[in-house]
Amino acid sequence: MNEQLLSLLDQPAELEKLYRKNKTAFTRNFTELYPSLKGNPLAEAWYERLHFEADGVQWGTKSDWLFILIAAAIAGTFAKFPTLFDIKEEFFYPRNLGFVVFPFLYAYFIRKNKLPLSAMLVPLVTTLLAVVYINFLPKSETSDTLILACIHLPLFLWGMLGFVYSGANLKDLGKRLSYLNYNGETIIVGGILLLAGGLLTGITIGLFGLIGISIENFYFEYIAVYGLAAAPLLATLITQTNPELVNKVPPIVAKIFSPLVLLMLLSYLVAIVYAGKDPYNDRDFLLLFNLLLIGVMALIFFSVAESFSEKKVSYMTWILVFLSLTTLLVNGIALSAIAFRISEWGITPNRMAVLGVNLLMLVHLVMVSRQLILTVIGKSKLEAVGLTLVRYLPIYLLWTAIVCFLFPLFFGFK
Repeated sequence: MNEQLLSLLDQPAELEKLYRKNKTAFTRNFTELYPSLKGNPLAEAWYERLHFEADGVQWGTKSDWLFILIAAAIAGTFAKFPTLFDIKEEFFYPRNLGFVVFPFLYAYFIRKNKLPLSAMLVPLVTTLLAVVYINFLPKSETSDTLILACIHLPLFLWGMLGFVYSGANLKDLGKRLSYLNYNGETIIVGGILLLAGGLLTGITIGLFGLIGISIENFYFEYIAVYGLAAAPLLATLITQTNPELVNKVPPIVAKIFSPLVLLMLLSYLVAIVYAGKDPYNDRDFLLLFNLLLIGVMALIFFSVAESFSEKKVSYMTWILVFLSLTTLLVNGIALSAIAFRISEWGITPNRMAVLGVNLLMLVHLVMVSRQLILTVIGKSKLEAVGLTLVRYLPIYLLWTAIVCFLFPLFFGFK
């Protein structure tokens, strides 16, 4: 290989091909030849590339950890409010669970992005108003609008977190894509942390049980609560300080599960026909059908965001085309079922909320599917798919705000 290396020093592309054929042999032979090649710019670059020692895992600064500890302590204490102030859990948690997570993530990115006060006002004022609003909604166990508000409020807070993450720059579409990637990476890291925490919990309780000491109540009421409050912050710190550590995992997950979900979805549609089930007369089936639709839509968004950096069309792009077209079919069925139920039994808050989100998803799916098709036939680039995806996201945020803040007023808190 030494002769090949010497003959290809003025041909960078061929040198790269040789390296990819056998990286180990290339590295060994190049290292042997390097003393005689010193001074050659290309040789110097290759030497640095082959012998570069990447930094180890970054754990952030002391100030980062101090912030995480303080924020987790405040979040955990807020989660303990029902115990500390004798508040009913069934009242507190449905309304306030989102506030245990998102405001502290706001604080993390406000600090990280060094946002000016003018940029901080929108998320801070909005969040304070949301806290007051959701907790002053009339108490009713049968209020559909209250349930819808409690479901949509965390989604609204998630959208506001995207605003903070992007540095309050609404025009930066690249930051929106980066935010979707951040969510995927944080979910993966957070899941690992929760699994590790669950294992530690089981071992700890088991060991204390062996010596006759029961710590379950104390552990779950205090240690577990604060640990759960800290998990999103820890996952965020890890992903932000070690981007190279986790950025290869989400694309792998997307590439494995996208074809599997496509196969499942096609099989499920066939099974629906075979089983004689339909979402037109079965309310519970329609609900599950819509949850399936939302889950598949989330996977499409996640997969498109992860494929954004690819330079050419691959099998994954074709999978996304077929998955988006199949999801369009599912969305069409769901929409027709909702329209049927409204025509038969009238408008309710639930039907209106589901109709709205399905219409939004239909328009968005058409836009993304069109862009994907243009990409696979060579009339557009993958970058355009990602940009089409994120341009539409504020529309979802607007609808979420309408359902959360205006539906209770429109429908008389019913």
